[in-house]
Amino acid sequence: MNTITNMTNEKATFGAGCFWGVEATFRQTPGVISTQVGYMGGNTEAPTYENVCYDETGHAEVVEVTYDPSKVTYNDLLKIFWENHNPMTLNRQGPDIGTQYRSAVFYHTPEQAELAQNYKDMLTASDKFSRPIVTEITEAKPFWKAEEYHQQYLEKRGLSSCHI
Repeated sequence: MNTITNMTNEKATFGAGCFWGVEATFRQTPGVISTQVGYMGGNTEAPTYENVCYDETGHAEVVEVTYDPSKVTYNDLLKIFWENHNPMTLNRQGPDIGTQYRSAVFYHTPEQAELAQNYKDMLTASDKFSRPIVTEITEAKPFWKAEEYHQQYLEKRGLSSCHI
């Protein structure tokens, strides 16, 4: 049986800045079946990278993660999400500035929404961050797959990360 079509697999979608490094991080996670980068949360059908970069669509750069919940939990994925970007900067990650780089959890089920909000609340209460968390938690909207040259971008170039 093809594991990608296994009915027990689930999807998670995260925006945490430039999608190249975010995708590479999730691809290294045991239990993650596949990833693809794309755009979500905007108001234009079939956006292009150029449209998104010029802030013409309202979309965020996101990574859609297909995972096996018997091997990795949604909370595990949330932990990776929160630990691998700065959730305190509005519309910015490192040198990348714009609404497409916003911190966002796009939930696919009410359970994901609750888990994401609980995780955010836990982090807020922990004082782990020096400023308020600006991460949006929003219902998943249509996912628009990014152009092929963006898929597994760092792997194709022999790079392990694009972190600064």
